[in-house]
Amino acid sequence: MPVPPPSAKSAAELLPEPMRRLGAWCVLVLLAAGVAAVGIWLCVELKTAVTPILLAVLGTALLRPLYSLLVGRAHVQRSLAAGITCAAVVAAVGGAGYIVTSAIVDNGQQILDSIRSGYEDAASWVGAKDASLDDITHNARQLLNRFGGTAATGVINGLSVVGGFVATAVLALLLMFFFLRDAGRALHGLRELSPGGSSDLVEAMARRAYQAVAGFMHGTTIIALIDATFITVGLLVLGVPGALGLGALVFLGAYIPYLGAFISGAVAILVALADRGFVIALWVLGVVLAVQVLEGHLLQPVVQSRTVQMHPAVVMVTITAGASLAGILGMLLAVPLTAAAFGIFRELRQRYGGEGGGASAGEAGDTP
Repeated sequence: MPVPPPSAKSAAELLPEPMRRLGAWCVLVLLAAGVAAVGIWLCVELKTAVTPILLAVLGTALLRPLYSLLVGRAHVQRSLAAGITCAAVVAAVGGAGYIVTSAIVDNGQQILDSIRSGYEDAASWVGAKDASLDDITHNARQLLNRFGGTAATGVINGLSVVGGFVATAVLALLLMFFFLRDAGRALHGLRELSPGGSSDLVEAMARRAYQAVAGFMHGTTIIALIDATFITVGLLVLGVPGALGLGALVFLGAYIPYLGAFISGAVAILVALADRGFVIALWVLGVVLAVQVLEGHLLQPVVQSRTVQMHPAVVMVTITAGASLAGILGMLLAVPLTAAAFGIFRELRQRYGGEGGGASAGEAGDTP
């Protein structure tokens, strides 16, 4: 009998095994990157609707324990408990805003006088004593008259931005009310929308993402409170004006990792420099650096040891990417969203990566 010719090998079989694996991973990475890029593009295009949803999710993750305490321990009706929780948010944010505003109003003139005196001393030192602030003010008024239309346009744009911010905040607050009250119903709807037999997997990923975001928000809040307390005490001891307002600014800035602490600390140092001089500003710098060292070496490892851990390089890259996409809002949302993605990845790796199928994410923690 004639011997049949050997079958032709496919192109994949001609490649060595490492090359085939590399090609498969490249295709997988490209597909994942494409899906992520489309998702990010849709979020940016629909940011008017997406931003309140994300802010409401962050608020829900942060204040869920208060809601659970009201419902479980105090036996408050769910709608009333959600309303009380939202009112607590308004009170906290309004209180912080009032502290910052009152500090600026009470000490603003003193700080401006100190800056004026410092400028005149610096101008005298460099030989430009004749160029007083009055001359600069006169020139600024001439420029304002010349470009009055542009300034008016800027004011209108600013008012538009403020209006959009207020609308976003109100919508986020309303969504947070419904997220708190109807979390169980939303989870049931998510299971019903899951294709095939993937409802358990989808629920586990949702719980894992929620736990990561909640852990990040709770840990950040505790660390922000400790940082703000220490820095406020240091500013009060050093006699820096507006210490409470600067402490509130430190607390709010802590929700933007690294950059928020840098900006709030820089503002405190500038205020101390303008009002109390160079020596007190150095002491304030020492207080800020000491608090940051305490945070980096003790608070972060202890407080957030049970949340999703990300390398500082990953956090900085994430913040940069968020800033390039959505400015300050992107910086605020970038890290918790990345934490949620890490949580989903950990759930998938636990189920399919050979980790032994540990306890599901839904078995621990306070989840919706």
